[in-house]
Amino acid sequence: MNFNLPVPVIDQSAVGFRGNFFVGGVYTKHAADETMSGQAYVEVLVPREVRRPHPLVLIHGAGQTSACWLQTPDGRMGWADFFVAQGYVVYLLDQPMRGRSAWHPTDGETRVLSVAQAENQITASAIAGAWPQAKLHTQWPGEGTGKGQKHDPVFDQFYASQVESVLSDEASASRVQAACSALLDKIGPAILLTHSQSGPFGWLVADARPSLVKAILAIEPSGPPFGAAHGLLGKGLDWGLTHIPMRYEPPMEGAPPFGFEEEPSSGPGKIACRIQSQPERVAVNLASVPVLVLTAEASYHAFFDHCTVKFLQQAGVKVDFVQLAEEGIHGNGHMMMLEKNNLDIARRIDEWVLQKVL
Repeated sequence: MNFNLPVPVIDQSAVGFRGNFFVGGVYTKHAADETMSGQAYVEVLVPREVRRPHPLVLIHGAGQTSACWLQTPDGRMGWADFFVAQGYVVYLLDQPMRGRSAWHPTDGETRVLSVAQAENQITASAIAGAWPQAKLHTQWPGEGTGKGQKHDPVFDQFYASQVESVLSDEASASRVQAACSALLDKIGPAILLTHSQSGPFGWLVADARPSLVKAILAIEPSGPPFGAAHGLLGKGLDWGLTHIPMRYEPPMEGAPPFGFEEEPSSGPGKIACRIQSQPERVAVNLASVPVLVLTAEASYHAFFDHCTVKFLQQAGVKVDFVQLAEEGIHGNGHMMMLEKNNLDIARRIDEWVLQKVL
């Protein structure tokens, strides 16, 4: 079919069926009124030929909705359709209180990424150079001297996608854990792909449904353990990997829940990691779940994701750490699923799944 449209579209010939539904949610009374809270919108894409035995559940990060998986801001194929083309059934979830998973005023205050934060941390980080690896960022799409900045058309498309996120990390964590657990109860065993803010939610869902999580693909998960990212985003992870409790052995007692000690820095451009003090506790429900932690060369995660990997290893988790630069994939920032070489990275993720899970 030959036609011209004034907007970018992508080939979806690999998609055989698609649908949408909601999971989770509880009815809550407010004075004389009653609403539902905690529900999550889910879209499902089914390939014409299913060639992978386990579906993927894609969980977006802060300020985003599941739209970030569908298409890049310059109009190219996103990760959702790429994974469908490889034969995965793909589930796309809007976090509770976000996007099509309705937020209500009783859910609490919200926050949104400012223009300056988006430019400095995600789209034009080489200009500000706020962390050692930032100057290496080359893969954000666009042309000219204004690339990655306000009024550049690609940046404007990206920034238009930003939505309010609930301020409380604890509320987001508990509701995403409940909604994703309900999703797995409905669809059966699946592979979780998390990004950034949703990274801790992957650990929590596996803790709640260890038999239903076949693997966790943690793309630059929130960190580092026990601390915020040097003031860049969010607050500290009091429970090591998460904002709310998960199961460890020996069990937690008292507050704060963990003791930690600080190791020396592991090299230039790397922060000193905080690790568990003795006795070491094991994340028992994650012990049998294969984990991939994947980090881009120029992201602000490049100087602390190694600490998340160390914590996982110390907690008895089987984790592989893929640093894209060491595999010849250079210049990426934190929103790598939207960047110029986004499908090269998706292909590397699929290779890991084929080797370690399927």
